[in-house]
Amino acid sequence: MECAVQSEPRMAASILRLHFHDCFVQGCDGSILLDDTITLKGEKTAAPNLNSLRGFNIIDRIKDKLESECPGIVSCADLLTIAARDAVILVGGPYWHVPLGRKDSTTASFSGASTNLPTSDQGVLPLIAKFLYHGFSVTDMVALVGAHTIGLARCQNIRERIYGDFEGTIEKNPISETYLKNLKSVCSATGGGDNDNTTAMDYVTPNLFDNSFYHILLRGEGLLNSDQEMYSSIFGIETKKIIRKYAEDGLAFFQQFSDSMVKMGNITNPDSFETGEVRKNCRFVNT
Repeated sequence: MECAVQSEPRMAASILRLHFHDCFVQGCDGSILLDDTITLKGEKTAAPNLNSLRGFNIIDRIKDKLESECPGIVSCADLLTIAARDAVILVGGPYWHVPLGRKDSTTASFSGASTNLPTSDQGVLPLIAKFLYHGFSVTDMVALVGAHTIGLARCQNIRERIYGDFEGTIEKNPISETYLKNLKSVCSATGGGDNDNTTAMDYVTPNLFDNSFYHILLRGEGLLNSDQEMYSSIFGIETKKIIRKYAEDGLAFFQQFSDSMVKMGNITNPDSFETGEVRKNCRFVNT
């Protein structure tokens, strides 16, 4: 992970996102890593994942090394959970202890990936509902979304926000107006060939895990509608208070993020206890 993040800092966000998308579908069972086969429909091509998930090759490389040193011991689910923790540390984020012992699922859920994952265009109430479904509090949700302090967003997911209510939430000053102008230069209003163009969700410290993301929300500059809604929506009374707290106290954010990541890593797939395995190759179930 250290080599991967040093060569491409964005990889920290990519691995963290992989872990998140794994745990929100069937629990943290490595199902997100499975490729499609004749007998298995994976999660990679579901709408929230298609063209947005990266880092599978890094997981492959780690797994190859693990299998050569201690074959059949470390599951892909545990591997991904640890890699996500280390990714955060490598870009300045907090450490947390990762409980181990997960098994890899022999199934995946395309339908679950299509419906269970939060999307960039959601309002604050549907967003809260999706986190509550997995046992998270509103505080957990605001802390976990703070992961957007690293990583990039695609034009396809932010175009409606940029050309919609962005101008209504930002402060009227030259810096914010220049920022919006720059965003429009990256993402055209009509789309077309620039859907996959990207821009940092935290343009102040894009490669550093800190609480800058919350300051961006305070200024009304959140790139994703789902992020800014937590602060700007009339339904975001509780989320607004938490955002202000984390903007003022970076250590409080780090502590809660660590606790919430442990909580997320403990979402289990009951079926994997009975039928789970330690995959030799994270892309395919064992034969």
